[in-house]
Amino acid sequence: MSDQLLHLIALTLVPQIGPVQARLLLKHFSPEEIFRAKRGALQSIEGIGTERANAIIRFREFDRAEKERQFIEKRKIKALAYNDPSYPQRLLHCYDPPLLLYYSGSADLNASRMLAIIGTRQPSEYGRLMTEQIVNELQDRSISIISGLATGVDAIAHRAALNRRLSTIGVLAHGLDRIYPHHHRKLANEMEAAGGLLTEFMQGTEPDRYHFPARNRIVAGITDATLVIESGEKGGSLITASLANQYNRDVFALPGRTTDERSIGCLQLIQHHQAEIFTSTHQMLEHLGWSDDRPNKKIVHPSLFPELSSTEKQILACIQKEALHQDQIGWTLQLPASSLNSLLLQLEMKGLVVSLPGKKFRSVH
Repeated sequence: MSDQLLHLIALTLVPQIGPVQARLLLKHFSPEEIFRAKRGALQSIEGIGTERANAIIRFREFDRAEKERQFIEKRKIKALAYNDPSYPQRLLHCYDPPLLLYYSGSADLNASRMLAIIGTRQPSEYGRLMTEQIVNELQDRSISIISGLATGVDAIAHRAALNRRLSTIGVLAHGLDRIYPHHHRKLANEMEAAGGLLTEFMQGTEPDRYHFPARNRIVAGITDATLVIESGEKGGSLITASLANQYNRDVFALPGRTTDERSIGCLQLIQHHQAEIFTSTHQMLEHLGWSDDRPNKKIVHPSLFPELSSTEKQILACIQKEALHQDQIGWTLQLPASSLNSLLLQLEMKGLVVSLPGKKFRSVH
């Protein structure tokens, strides 16, 4: 494995250098050059400053980075840097994507349809049955199920996905040298074989409470939508839902009885317009544009419209094979939101683009 990987791992270990600061540095230096750069060159970068520059200059934990590199190699773990094509591309649309991810598994981290199913660690019988039923109804939709491998709704969703041969990925709040909770070891092993385990944390990292919100941001950012099954008034599921909203992802919440404490969080999300009410799997699929039972529309080829600008043709090519979120189109083509909105509207008026729920667009075909 390359020295570049060693220095990327080292960069994640430098105090006060988070994902945002790391990417600022990498705009100016290679990973190796960062640790050879002069203090003045480092602190001159906007967002770094003197204190962070000093932290880089003083860094001496390369042995720990090398130990992690050896662990990765021994366990055949994939280390995915933010510029790796296999890195979850949806995360790059978020403000603070991890610089480096560790992945054990075979499931596609960039599958076309990815849904987070999350909820309380102590679901009711209703919550358990609904989780299983929803996953069962997704069986033929080629949807990847993402969750956090926690006790309760997470584990139920993972297990149901495995039973239905759906791809499922667990996002961890610790390193890949352990599984938490311990009684999910068998489930985790099955997921590695038929799905995957993903984390931004190195080996030796404990699953302490400060790591769970960081884990939740990956769950929210790696997916197209988040479904909250049950949640109390506070909890990790509400943090994930809030992050999903910040990332412009769709959020759904399963309603429950107003007297049930495990439904309070979901009802609050719905009441405050932070989530769509979940009434059926069909309704959710329709909202996301994932319902495959629509009548086929006439194929319209861009070449039949010579008056299209080169940018309009690029947009059509971008959404020719699948519906994409507006932000994803803009990021792919590096178009400002104001220009993209106008172009999409023009293409829609020409009958070349159809607008789908959840700010998604696809070419008419």
